[in-house]
Amino acid sequence: MKQISKIFMGTILTTAIIGSVSANPMIDVYVGGMVGAGGSTIYSDGHHKNYTGQSFGGILGIDIPLLRIEAEYNHLTNDEFSTNTAMLNAYFKMLSTMIHPYFGIGVGSVFGGHISDDTTKYDIKSSVAYQGMLGLTFDILALPLKFDIEGRALYAPNFIELDTEKPDFLQYDARLKLRYVF
Repeated sequence: MKQISKIFMGTILTTAIIGSVSANPMIDVYVGGMVGAGGSTIYSDGHHKNYTGQSFGGILGIDIPLLRIEAEYNHLTNDEFSTNTAMLNAYFKMLSTMIHPYFGIGVGSVFGGHISDDTTKYDIKSSVAYQGMLGLTFDILALPLKFDIEGRALYAPNFIELDTEKPDFLQYDARLKLRYVF
């Protein structure tokens, strides 16, 4: 009987310690940051211009089994182009142990900033934007951190008004995210 009591008390103690790491194991709230590198293309009237560039930003979200919802801010920049994005994303996660594949979609806005050509600087007002993501999440054991490697394509139609045209914008990049889970 003493042996059963010790096993029972050990199980209770272990459950209490592990359970206190996350108050609600079904819902994780997180905050994080990201950096990315890739390219962008501006399409207009049958021609396009390509840029290389980088992005950085922040995220805030909720992670539940099989689904992750997050708000995201990004600043996209290169030598001739600078703008911001605000997106609301939904990620669908595949069941796995420590490495979690996922895909996601997002909708939001491209806003602020500018684009320059040889002689003129154009202000970017605001335009609807859509994005698709594909990536892997790595759990960092014994720490409340998650690390994501992600590919992203962002599309914004008619994102700026030039003299006689309204070009489309496509941003494609590889991103690294670090998320702190509360």
